[in-house]
Order: sequence, then structure tokens, then C-alpha cells
Amino acid sequence: MTTTALPVRPVAARIATTAVDDDFVAAGGHPRHVHAFHQFLYVPVGRIVVTIDGLDHRLDPSVALWIPAGVWHSARFDPDSLVVVESFDAGAHHLPYAGPAVINVTGPQRTLLLARMRCSEPTEEDPAVFAALSGGHPDSLPLPRPVSRAAAAVAGELTRRPDDPRTATEWAQDFYTSSTSLRRCFREETGLAFTEWRTRLRLNHSLDLLAQGMMVGTVAARVGFAGPNGYIAAFRRHFGETPGSYTRQSP
Repeated sequence: MTTTALPVRPVAARIATTAVDDDFVAAGGHPRHVHAFHQFLYVPVGRIVVTIDGLDHRLDPSVALWIPAGVWHSARFDPDSLVVVESFDAGAHHLPYAGPAVINVTGPQRTLLLARMRCSEPTEEDPAVFAALSGGHPDSLPLPRPVSRAAAAVAGELTRRPDDPRTATEWAQDFYTSSTSLRRCFREETGLAFTEWRTRLRLNHSLDLLAQGMMVGTVAARVGFAGPNGYIAAFRRHFGETPGSYTRQSP
């Protein structure tokens, strides 16, 4: 495996097709293909869209994607995107995801990936790197992070305390901005309204608590829902089933 940083275009070597030539990878992306190895895609600059089974996965500096070996996919790149590719031998590394898995990139993961980019020589496969990148919950909802000062600060506070009950108006007052500006930043920078962003954050946190065996009512309170009914409704809307059903089906 190598860690590859590519402005606009991903690595063409090791693509598991019968033939790969200079025309396979274009400046705007590459056509449908499959790898014999697991691949982790991260975009520290710009945005790309990876399409798998007709579903678009939009990657940006806060959202990465695991593509297991044997999964066919294609990609489109925004101009001036930088794509970081981490590839791992499927025989030597067990990926805990059967299908493509969105990863909400943490600060330590970003630091690790950027540090490997700075190496002048290709970096080898590292079990510790694989573990650091594959430890996220497989069912986490995509959660792009805002980048403007106030919105990023609010996102950081909510990540630490998802049960914080402050409204967008109250957050705006605390960070000396207007609620209109704060809401606009969330919408423009993440593609989500502030309330939807917060709901996704809370639901993602709840997955780990459910995995620990906590009762649904306790989980709802821990992540900031006013009551279990609201939590159950939000969970069903995003995951297609109730938390209780989800827990019973989890391995």
C-alpha cells in the first residue's frame, strides 16, 4: 500500500482492471472500476463525489469514505481538489464494513493523514494506521463540519456536549454574531440546516451509547433529546427503524 496525495486526480496504479492507461484517470474524475484492496479516500482540500450503486457519497475535508475491496465505484472531482488515498491489502486487514462506509474525520485522524502526506517516500501499510482509520461506527450519518469562525466553534462545542440545549439564537449571542448569519453558515458550509446538523450529531453519538447497552430513554437524555419519543422518531427517520429494533439486530 501507499499513501498518495493527488491534486485533482487519484492514483491509477493498483486499480484492479484488466488495463489501465493514461486516459483512465481524467482531471475531472474516473469511470466505474473496482479494486482488489480496501481503499480509504480523504479530501483535505475541495470536494469529490464517489458514486456506488447509484448512490452519491460527497466527500470534503470533514467526511471521508472507506471502499471495501470488490466494490465498484466511480468518482467526480471539483477543480483543485486534493485527494489522499490510503490502500490496504484485503487479505491482511479485516475491514469491519461490508459496504462503503462514511467516516466523519476526527482531529487525530486528520493529523495522521496529513502527516503521512508529508513523507517524501511512499509509506507502507501500517496496522496502527488501519486501526485508526477504521474505528468509526459503520452506520454514522455524514456530518460535514462548518469552517467559518462562529459556526466551527459551535460545532466543536456541540461535538463535546451534544446535549447542550442552546438554540441557534442563543449560540449566536454567545459568539457575537446574528442567528441569521450562523444558520446561513451551517447551511452553506455543510449543506444542512443547523437543527438537522445537530440532530445528526446527536444520533451519531447515540449509536455508541446503544452499543454499550444503555436503555433508549437514557440514551435520549444523554445526547440531548427532550424525551425518548423525539429520539425514537428522529432515529426512525434517519435509520429506518427504532433504536430498540436496531439494537436487537446489531451483532
